[in-house]
Amino acid sequence: MSDVKGLHFVRKVKPGKPIRWYVFAWRGKGAPCIMKSEGPKRPQLDAAALKALAAIAEEAQAAKAATLGGLGRQWRGNPADLATASPEWRGLAASTRQLWGDALDLIDAKWGALPIALWNDPRMVAKVVEWRDSRSATPRAADIGVTVLSELLKFGKLRARVALNVAADVPAIYKPADRAEIIWTPDDLARAKAAAKKIERPRAFDIIQLACLTGMRRADLAALTWDEVSDHAIIRTALKKSRGRRRRAVIPVIPALSDLLAELRALPRAEGVNHVLVGARGRPWKPESLTEAVIAVAKAGGIEQPAQPELDVPAKRKHLHDCRGTFVTHLCRAGLSDEEIANIAAWSVESVSRIRRTYVDDAAIVVALSERIRRAM
Repeated sequence: MSDVKGLHFVRKVKPGKPIRWYVFAWRGKGAPCIMKSEGPKRPQLDAAALKALAAIAEEAQAAKAATLGGLGRQWRGNPADLATASPEWRGLAASTRQLWGDALDLIDAKWGALPIALWNDPRMVAKVVEWRDSRSATPRAADIGVTVLSELLKFGKLRARVALNVAADVPAIYKPADRAEIIWTPDDLARAKAAAKKIERPRAFDIIQLACLTGMRRADLAALTWDEVSDHAIIRTALKKSRGRRRRAVIPVIPALSDLLAELRALPRAEGVNHVLVGARGRPWKPESLTEAVIAVAKAGGIEQPAQPELDVPAKRKHLHDCRGTFVTHLCRAGLSDEEIANIAAWSVESVSRIRRTYVDDAAIVVALSERIRRAM
């Protein structure tokens, strides 16, 4: 057998002596010689050479497995075959696997060849912080990288591959804005509808409307099917885990939502498609495409949360996630208590109270004052 890939054959010819062949496991400096032979033709590997080659491959595989990259492969398995992944990786949501997989690729490129034993040195904390800081221009991505590294080392520690998790206590540098009090107002929605028509993406406005009337997160909006919709409620198990559990959401169908669902049900769909939201070709949306479509509409319509110079808060373009606040205002006006709304929207009672004070109670007070002023005049 001489057709094994990667072998390097060297032919030596000396006057008056038989032709000698040297077979190396690979081409390059340091390659071990696994066989020597004499004869005019390239030799076939004998049993001893095959055994030596297998031992070299096994040793190389063991050395590779003893690296951080090897630990990552044990955690994630073959990205093309989820069945080869660890139970921990398979338990992640598909969107999380994609996001973390990208970060894991970066970790592998930077540290994959390092021996796993090196991660038992507490001084590696400084290396992790240095890596985080080197990516501070994109703070959220930098933090995700540290999170994934921490989860990888947590996986290794559970399997006695490492004794420490040097990334566990590295603080985040991304400071997310508190968007709980940001909603899409009726004026925003009117501008969004016009902008969607202007940029010829009317189905993008469907996304915004459904999000505002259900409070559903991006992944659930994309995955929602008609099997989960009844006349009185939308019932589905959320794709995103909350406190380690997938929450079963029961969303009441208010009149405005009922009207929207009737419109969406009438849209043309590709054969076999049962999703509530579909694009122009009648196909389901991917979660990331929902975000892109809403960003395009918000940009075209100039839909922003006004700046607050007195608080040094700049203007912020409104996001798909801000539609959840609009949903809360609908429930407030429907007469539900803060506790009931918090349970439906998976928010804290405090956040619901702030939305109520800012967009519902204050608006009602202004309307009442306006009526009193008009009557007095």
